[in-house]
Amino acid sequence: MDQINNPKQGDCPPGIGTADRVVLFDGMCVLCNAWVQFLLKVDTKRKFKLASMQSAEGQAILQWYGFPADDFETMLLVDGRSHFTRSTAFVRIMADLPFPWSGLSLMRIVPTPIRNWVYDRIALNRYTLFGKFDSCVMPDAAHTGRFLDGNNST
Repeated sequence: MDQINNPKQGDCPPGIGTADRVVLFDGMCVLCNAWVQFLLKVDTKRKFKLASMQSAEGQAILQWYGFPADDFETMLLVDGRSHFTRSTAFVRIMADLPFPWSGLSLMRIVPTPIRNWVYDRIALNRYTLFGKFDSCVMPDAAHTGRFLDGNNST
């Protein structure tokens, strides 16, 4: 399933406010880190916060939704009280980026099972295709406030 409302009605995951939009990503995946660098560059209006799934904040959010804490098969977009996974998360993120990137949200016209099949082929083979870091890449000072952490989350 690509979108599920939260399991605790009226609540948001830990560290996330109702207006927050957070992208959780695999911090050890080279492709995922390239995706994060892309978002940091293109999301100039700072619509999205970021968190690696391996971080304490990421782990708390995964646990809150009941996702495995050690097997990261999908990107996760938390949008206040709702969350989205796989290709639906990708399409929703792209829709909120500036032109020309927002044009990729037109992929939503492709049936979800087909989009997810393509997404899954890439996600399940990402380490083989793109590589893996030995440890999570840490954000630098230029990106203060872009990542969830105990000090700047809402």
